[in-house]
Amino acid sequence: MILSERTDAEFMKEAYGEAEKALLKDEVPVGAIVVWQGRIIARAYNLTETLTDATAHAEMQAITAASHHLGGKYLNECTLYVTLEPCPMCAAALYWCQLGKLVYGTSDTKRGFTLIHSKLLHSKTLVVSGIMADECSSLVTEFFKNKR
Repeated sequence: MILSERTDAEFMKEAYGEAEKALLKDEVPVGAIVVWQGRIIARAYNLTETLTDATAHAEMQAITAASHHLGGKYLNECTLYVTLEPCPMCAAALYWCQLGKLVYGTSDTKRGFTLIHSKLLHSKTLVVSGIMADECSSLVTEFFKNKR
């Protein structure tokens, strides 16, 4: 029996669950997972406040965990699901790991990589956006509304 492949929306729900963990820790609620051969090999969420590290974004944490899992620095056979469009720093890291596919929930209209240059990613990286966009956007919007 062949198992059916999970959809981008199903995997985004997993990333969203990671964002909810960040919210519980009073971190900006961004979550990420890395999928390889249909399996989740890394889960992460923002830890910038917890680690007092401006680079501890969900994507960076997920890249590190996935690289350790695979025993190599290239993620060209992997898909990263992240609830918010990566910033330029994270997009550059995704370039260097040669990510195969990026799926993000909602656009970041203030700090997203597409504002700077949409070609920050590796030329072979496929990009899908807008998966669970409303839910992902609401989570971040509510977080910052409550901070004000």
